Amino acid sequence: MRGTLMLSWILIICLSQVAVQSQYYSKSRPYHPRPAKVTNLHFFMHEHTGVTAVVVAQANITSNNSSVPFATLVAVNDPLRTGPEPDSEVIGNVQGISLLAGSNASSTQYIEFGFNTGKFNGSSLSVFSRGEPGLAVVGGRGGFMMAKGIALFNPILINATNVIIEFNFTVIHH
Repeated sequence: MRGTLMLSWILIICLSQVAVQSQYYSKSRPYHPRPAKVTNLHFFMHEHTGVTAVVVAQANITSNNSSVPFATLVAVNDPLRTGPEPDSEVIGNVQGISLLAGSNASSTQYIEFGFNTGKFNGSSLSVFSRGEPGLAVVGGRGGFMMAKGIALFNPILINATNVIIEFNFTVIHH
């Protein structure tokens, strides 16, 4: 008992000395932001159902007659191309998840548009938004650091196996 009490006092004294000797260090520096740039991007997403977009979870609802079932979680890894043609140049890819949670096939997107060629090679744009009428750009990395903006989309082709969507991004970044 006496040894435990002595050890407790030694620890308390040591800890109080550490708190006194080590003070929080912070040096304020002035903030000099880089000038904001506005970039407009135009490209096409090519999705192949069951290959680049896969259902990973789905609610077990028997009364749903919709072509896109309610409460479906889809993982996507789609190529980004310069044109709507299947053989147009690949400039990056889209990765993320889409939650189909509305009764009218609306969705919430958690996706990242990554670029692997050209001026924005290694950069990406992060999107977190409901899909109507456009998607909110909430961040980015690389050349799109601290990005914000909007991504307007126009479905070009939708059938049982393929989806091609045209994207027009307007992004403000540093």
